[in-house]
Amino acid sequence: METKEILKKVRKIEIKTKRLSNDIFGGEYHSSFKGRGMTFSEVRQYQFGDDVRAIDWNVTARYNEPYIKVFEEERELTMLLMVDVSGSELFGTSTQFKKETVTEIAATLAFSATQNNDKVGLVLFSDDVELFIPPKKGKSHVLRIIRELIEFKPKSKKTNISVALRFLSSVLKKRAIVFLLSDFMDDNYEKTLKIAGSKHDLTGIRVYDKHDEEIPNLGMVPILDSETGKVQLINTSAKSVRTSYKGNASHLYNYYLNVFKRSGAGTINTRVDEDYVKKLLGYFKHKGK
Repeated sequence: METKEILKKVRKIEIKTKRLSNDIFGGEYHSSFKGRGMTFSEVRQYQFGDDVRAIDWNVTARYNEPYIKVFEEERELTMLLMVDVSGSELFGTSTQFKKETVTEIAATLAFSATQNNDKVGLVLFSDDVELFIPPKKGKSHVLRIIRELIEFKPKSKKTNISVALRFLSSVLKKRAIVFLLSDFMDDNYEKTLKIAGSKHDLTGIRVYDKHDEEIPNLGMVPILDSETGKVQLINTSAKSVRTSYKGNASHLYNYYLNVFKRSGAGTINTRVDEDYVKKLLGYFKHKGK
C-alpha cells in the first residue's frame, strides 16, 4: 500500500472515530474509568475517624502505635490496546473485514483516552507479540497507532492469546485500562487472563462475522483456513459438518464469556454488520454506574 493511500485511510478513520470519541464516548469513558485508580502516597499516624481498613499492620507493629496507608486518586491513566492481527481477522462476509471494525473501535478508544489526557499504548499479536508501542500521550501518537493498525503485516497468521497476556503482565507493572480486541478463536488462556485481570482493568472486545458461528449450506466448497494457510474441500451440505462447525464456534464463544467472567474482566460482543457504537456506549454506561 502506498504512503499516500495509507495517509488517506488514516485521515478517514481519524475523522470518523474522533467525532465519535468527542461527541459520545468522551464523557462515558471519563465516568467509567476516571478516579478508579488509586496510588499509594504515604504512611501516617492513625487519626480519629480514619478507616481502620487502611491500617498498615506491619508499620503499626514496628512502632507500637497505629499507622495507616494513604492513597490518592490517579489523575492520569494508561490505556493499552491489545489487538489480534492473526489471519482470521482478514475474514468478513458482510460489510467489511473484522480487521477494519477492530481498527475503528481501537481508534475510537484511543481518541477517547487522549481527550482525557491519558496515555495510550498498542500491542499487536498473533501467536507471538508482533509489535509493542509503549503508552504515550498526544494526537500524533494516536495517529501512529492507527497507521500501524492499517498497514502492519504480521509474520504469523496463528493466534495465541495467552502469549499476549503474559507479555502484558511483564511489560506493564502499573495498573492500566486494557482492551483486548480479537475474534477469540482460541482457548487455554484462562490462567494468564486471571493474572492480567487481577492487575488491570481488562475488557475483551469480541469482533466476529456471522459465518464465524455458522456455515451455510453451499455444497462442496474449498475452505481456506486463514490461520494455517491450508485449503480443504468441505461438504457444507452435510448436516454433520455444519453441526460440528457450529459446535466448535459455540465452545470458543462460551469459553471466552466464562473465563472473562471468572477473571473479573468485562466483555463486549459486536458483529461486523452491527453498530459497535451502541455496544461500546452501553458497556461504558453500565460500567460507570
